[in-house]
Amino acid sequence: MHNENLFFQAFIYLAAAVLSVPISKRLGLGSVLGYLIAGVIIGPFGLHFVGQEGEDVMHFAEFGVVMMLFLVGLELQPSLLWRLRLPILGLGGLQVAVTSLVIGAIALLFGLSWQMALAVGMILSMSSTAIVLQTLNEKGLSKTEAGQSAFSVLLFQDIAVIPILAFLPILAMKSSAVSLLASRVMLVAAEPTQSSALPPWQQALLVMGVVGGIIVAGRFLMRPVFRFIAATKLREIFTATALLLVIGIALAMQAVGLSPALGTFVAGVVLADSEYRHELESDIDPFKGLLLGLFFISVGASVNFNLVLQQPLLILGLVLGLAIVKFGVLVALGWFFKLELSQSLLFAFALAQGGEFAFVLFSFATQSGVLTSAVAAPLVAVVAMSMVVTPLLMIVNDRFVQPRFNAPAEDREADKIDDGETPVIIAGFGRFGQIVGRLLLANGCQITVLDHSPGQIELLRRFEWKVFYGDASRLDLLHAAGAERAKLLVVAIDEPEKILEVVELARKHFPHLKILARAVDRRHAYELIRQGVDVIQRETFGSALDMGVAALKLLGVRSHRAHRVAQTFRQHDEAALHEMAVLEGDDAVVIARSRQLAKDLEQLLQSDEKDLIQDADQAWDISALRKDAR
Repeated sequence: MHNENLFFQAFIYLAAAVLSVPISKRLGLGSVLGYLIAGVIIGPFGLHFVGQEGEDVMHFAEFGVVMMLFLVGLELQPSLLWRLRLPILGLGGLQVAVTSLVIGAIALLFGLSWQMALAVGMILSMSSTAIVLQTLNEKGLSKTEAGQSAFSVLLFQDIAVIPILAFLPILAMKSSAVSLLASRVMLVAAEPTQSSALPPWQQALLVMGVVGGIIVAGRFLMRPVFRFIAATKLREIFTATALLLVIGIALAMQAVGLSPALGTFVAGVVLADSEYRHELESDIDPFKGLLLGLFFISVGASVNFNLVLQQPLLILGLVLGLAIVKFGVLVALGWFFKLELSQSLLFAFALAQGGEFAFVLFSFATQSGVLTSAVAAPLVAVVAMSMVVTPLLMIVNDRFVQPRFNAPAEDREADKIDDGETPVIIAGFGRFGQIVGRLLLANGCQITVLDHSPGQIELLRRFEWKVFYGDASRLDLLHAAGAERAKLLVVAIDEPEKILEVVELARKHFPHLKILARAVDRRHAYELIRQGVDVIQRETFGSALDMGVAALKLLGVRSHRAHRVAQTFRQHDEAALHEMAVLEGDDAVVIARSRQLAKDLEQLLQSDEKDLIQDADQAWDISALRKDAR
């Protein structure tokens, strides 16, 4: 019966994830919110598929956070972590301290004792490492200034849990409770270990010994171990070794009363310089993803909606109050640390929730006698609800807040152009347009450069490029740039729709201009052909063809043959491109013609190879001939 129940629970959790997350992603809500909603649906207050056993699942699923911090550590080389020491200690330390004091002061106004108020403040100062890092990674924001600041704060919070665990029993004013310092770890509500009974100085030495052992073993022992395992060429054994490493470190840290997540993070940082870093990431990442998903589902299932329904105004008011207080503190800290306003707001939106560690800390505070169940129970519901609404806050930030900081760029007036007599106008001066412009300038050609990105304009002007700000799809700007007298218009913008808009405008008002346009892909090239563009350059075609030539040469094909094949391929593909542009729209005809053109190309190359053998013209391939002569 136990096995049947285990399989049923596994089926329910997996089905909930598979059904809810793709729908959530399709609606633009993100995977985290999908997992949380799935947990609510299958939980005790939804379909009742998950009951009290969900708490046991939560403890198991929290191991996903441990794996996530190990992977985060793998991406942080020690030198980078050292550079982040000021944000971690300064920004992270101030966030925990200020938020604890502000929330504690508010709790005093609600009638709590100073001990209870301080405990509540410290616990609610935590944010959700799992939700924040997952959300920032999904949105590609982890490398932004706000993302780096959020990571620094989360890392300090993870470290701060240890002294908080030590301080809570002291608040209870029970001297015997101090021995419980190591009885709870950051993530798992474990039983007191034998090490917790040691005198403080021995406990400190044990902790330093274990942490030092992790650093030394990671630095000097694990590389030969992984080298030995990799020599077996059995990927499943390498995966087992990676999991063994993470689980072993977690157990060692738990045994001395420290955070398993902190230990695995340290191990990840130590192994960040290892040549096996990428293999470790690829092997552990699937397990991390599944366990984190399970964790989010468990959080959703753990929300006590009975309590919410009994005291809806109180719970919702506390959730809103927690978000507002943390948001205000975070924005103020962002200003103090000189973050841009847009980054400060992103920083605040990301961290304005309670953290998963609050579940453990509230439980520990209740058992230690610092808080009563009547105080802790609604606050646990508040933390869970705040975690559920975090993805919604990020959506609000993405759709309504951040766009306001991009809007002023659109209102900037175009620069006054004083180069209206040049024969070439280049619209768009990014990585594509710069190469064209440099080649023309190197050959003595005068150019007028237009770009619509203020950031790109400022960067180029620092390198003393003469670039004018303006939207090339505006007729008045093309007139000012001298389109009536120019010979060529090079459209090198990186937006497909904008390229078509510029081409259509130029074709209509300046028919004498020869237009050279950048195509982002084959279908875009079809549209440009139909608009009558003189020269179309697919942005990846030439570089990909060059790489194909290099590949042929490395496979033993002589340079002359490789370049001739590439030239034949280019001519055939360009002809096919113009032919297919006319057929675009009829999928059946397009597919049939594409297959025929592929066969024609194969036959053409085979015929060309026979002609080349008869001709034997390889005189210019000196390096190949020298090798043959030896």
